Amino acid sequence: MKPIPITVFTVVEGTSVNGPTGFLGSGKTTTILSLLPQLPRDYKVVLLKNEFGDVEVDSQLAKQSSLAAVSEILNGCMCCILVGQMKTALLEIQRTYNPDRIIIETSGSAFPATLAFQIRELEKETNGAFKLDAIATVIDAENFTGYEDTSTTAKMQAAYTDILLINKWELVSERQLDIVMDHLFTLNESTPKIKCNGRAGVDPSLIFGLDSKLFLTSDGDSALNIGGEHQEEVETFTITRGTSPSMGHIHNESCGHTHADEHLKQPDVTSVSVLTRAQLEKSLASLNKEVVYRVKGFVKLTEEGGVNSIMILNWAFGRYELTSIDAEVGDKGLIGANLRLTIMGERGEVRSKGRAFSTLLGAVLS
Repeated sequence: MKPIPITVFTVVEGTSVNGPTGFLGSGKTTTILSLLPQLPRDYKVVLLKNEFGDVEVDSQLAKQSSLAAVSEILNGCMCCILVGQMKTALLEIQRTYNPDRIIIETSGSAFPATLAFQIRELEKETNGAFKLDAIATVIDAENFTGYEDTSTTAKMQAAYTDILLINKWELVSERQLDIVMDHLFTLNESTPKIKCNGRAGVDPSLIFGLDSKLFLTSDGDSALNIGGEHQEEVETFTITRGTSPSMGHIHNESCGHTHADEHLKQPDVTSVSVLTRAQLEKSLASLNKEVVYRVKGFVKLTEEGGVNSIMILNWAFGRYELTSIDAEVGDKGLIGANLRLTIMGERGEVRSKGRAFSTLLGAVLS
């Protein structure tokens, strides 16, 4: 049997004009989904997604695509905290689906060097059942401001990639794009840099079949010694509204603290009315972009005529997108509530902002 090629999508971690880029909407999921319609109908692709937080937003969106399956690793980064789970998940995908290709979408905070090394180890352990085809790094041109020359982490992340995909470049001026490109050439001079074509993404032939040469030799020590505390700067919480009585309290294991007593002080939101779009927009407008990095999740909205619809919300950099989703899929994401969001932001600061945001929504912060 031919080895299953693996393509890893990641971003370069660091600080942009509004916060850590690795935890914001660089466009990895959009780029991945744009590839699928360009592939042969009988070409089977499985997505392994490392979601940050406990709301499987992009995974549910991906399930409406032509992907053969979506597998998820939640609440942690699979290059450090959840190291080992990636190998287990890949083996399960092989046994269950035996796809033509596996795409791994990282949480955004992952070190591609560590993932590449793990995949190379799996190649050896399975006698070549898998093959690292490429690591593709997505750059958000609108919010990427580059890094100091002394940024070792950024340099190592940018070095361990086979292609740099420039996303959202059409949203910036020529001068801004030149600045972004200058930074990228400083970080990685030799790797190809390709501009994505908006939501049309990029031609699969430019990404698939690269036959990566990363970690073909036994140079994994540097990858494994980069350190695994890179996500400690970000804190995540769950916001729920209209929780059914049977649900009880949703506890987000990634928030890292005990809040049973605090929950007793939260308002009772059982059987509250469904939000309107105007109410949601007003609440989103109150968010502090310096502290809150990302809000994503499921929300049921009352539209004109009193019709309720379930949407996926993606908010970053003060901009948001609402995407309609199949009612059955949406109900699974809401788990009995009419709003369920993950809020991500600066550790030690985001909780107070999240509490104010949840109050505006008439929701519970957990």
